Order: sequence, then structure tokens, then C-alpha cells
Amino acid sequence: MKTNFSLLFYLKRQKNYQSGPVAIYMRITVNGKRVEITSGRSCEPSQWNTVNGRSSGKKEDSKSLNAYLDDLQFKIHEAHRQLTLHNEEVTAISIRDRFLGKQGNHHTIIGVFKEHNRKLEILIGSEYTKGTAERYRTSLKHHLIRIVIHPGKTGGRRKYLNNHISGYLFTKFNCHKDAKPFC
Repeated sequence: MKTNFSLLFYLKRQKNYQSGPVAIYMRITVNGKRVEITSGRSCEPSQWNTVNGRSSGKKEDSKSLNAYLDDLQFKIHEAHRQLTLHNEEVTAISIRDRFLGKQGNHHTIIGVFKEHNRKLEILIGSEYTKGTAERYRTSLKHHLIRIVIHPGKTGGRRKYLNNHISGYLFTKFNCHKDAKPFC
């Protein structure tokens, strides 16, 4: 799917701005939806070229700033390219998250536990017994019920979880609906 993608560097003055350097921001726009990120650098407004989105000075500090902005631009375009290459949804937020390193393989305790149990099932007979595997499955079941059914003392959240997820858990793990999970 083709997306309309653009990147803009601009100066963002604070409301109480008087004088001095101004923060440089990046605006990522995809199909009209935009996200802003600070570049971590600043520039004097008199040295800023709004058309090019770069510093217009000839000194070494302006050249190094422009090189830094070029590097950021490359990284943003690389994030866009990676999302497109992997057929992932390309949005301004997904590009920002990929650029900032927020996307990736996130592991949960339950996911790691399930993976452990899967590997343990393969080793039944050589390193583990069926009883050990069964105890790990039971342990996972009880922890799922504890975490999902009793996440905290907030009433609304607990009511939502009980109404929408508990039926699934009781069906999936063959628990009786009147059974009391851990509190």
C-alpha cells in the first residue's frame, strides 16, 4: 500500500520566547496524520532556512548541525523503509516508534512461560517427566487466572476483565465457573 510520507524540520518557539536559540523539531506526516519529535538540537532563528529546513550558516557549528539533521533524516527514512519492507502498517506513529526503538520484540512473563513449557514438552522422556510438564502447565494456568482475574483493586477494570475474559479462561482451562482463583 502506497503512503504519502513527508518529513519536515522546523523551529518551535516557546510561548514565552524572547531571544536566543530555538529547539529544532521533526514533523513526520503520513497520509495527513502527523507526529512531532524533538531533534535534541537548537538553532538561532536568524541562521535557520525554513525552505530547506536546515541551518544557513557557513561556520563549522552550522555544518555539524546540518550533518546531524541529515543523519536524523536518513534514520527516519530507514524506519519508513523497514516498515514497508516488512509489510507492516506505515503510520506516523509507527515510524516514530521504529525510529525511537520502541517497536520490537516485547516479551511478557506469560509468553516466556508458554515458550518454556513448549520446549519442556519436547524434552519429556529425555530430561523431564510428564508429571513435571503437567505441574508447569498447572502453574501457568493458575498464574494466568491470578493475573487476569485479579489485576488490582480498581472496580471498573476488574469488572471488565471478569465479564470479558474470565469466561474464556474458565473454558480454556476447564475450570468450573464457581471455582475461586487465587486472590
